Amino acid sequence: MKTIKTLLATAVAASTFAAPAVMAEVEVAASVAVASSYLWRGQDLGDGSPAVSGDLVASMGGLYGGIWGSSGDDTAGNEYDLFVGYGAEFGEVSVDLSVWNYVYPDGGVRDDNFGDLSEAILSVGFGPVSVTYYDNIAGGSGYTYLTVGAEFGAFSFTVGQTDNEDSDDDYTHFDIGYAYNDNVSFTFSQVVDEDDAGNVDDDLNFVVSYSLPIQ
Repeated sequence: MKTIKTLLATAVAASTFAAPAVMAEVEVAASVAVASSYLWRGQDLGDGSPAVSGDLVASMGGLYGGIWGSSGDDTAGNEYDLFVGYGAEFGEVSVDLSVWNYVYPDGGVRDDNFGDLSEAILSVGFGPVSVTYYDNIAGGSGYTYLTVGAEFGAFSFTVGQTDNEDSDDDYTHFDIGYAYNDNVSFTFSQVVDEDDAGNVDDDLNFVVSYSLPIQ
């Protein structure tokens, strides 16, 4: 299960905005996770195949960078993502800007090298509400993706909408998440508007995931 939002939140939390310093300490964090399927923007990329993922993030001040990798995509194969970004907090407002590069070394439907497929991601949060905008800046079909989310205790709610310039496969999905504890979470995801997108799976997805930070 792809967890871009979780990764960004972890990176920002590990590098809380503070006054400029001559030398900031570099912090390194890692985690691994298993999920019942690879849920990506309302779609099951593995047709029910389980996914194993992990990340390694280095941060200094508000700057961060790292790598995230996962199995579970039956079409494109194994994946690893490289990313750099900057996150800051101003009272109740948080801002994060990052660039992600996606690589699929197995040479399935995609045979990407570094720089072939990239997104710029801007996220702005205020209290429990966040808005995140994804822009395909290299490779792909010039698509964009927008999410609006909110968290209330253990529950999270997300609406995501795709916009593909070169196809009619636009859709909107709605996710409900429940974090049983710091490690176990459950997600229900349903496409609620397909716009005649023939390649979009509108089945209800239910995903169970277990994540484990590595100290």
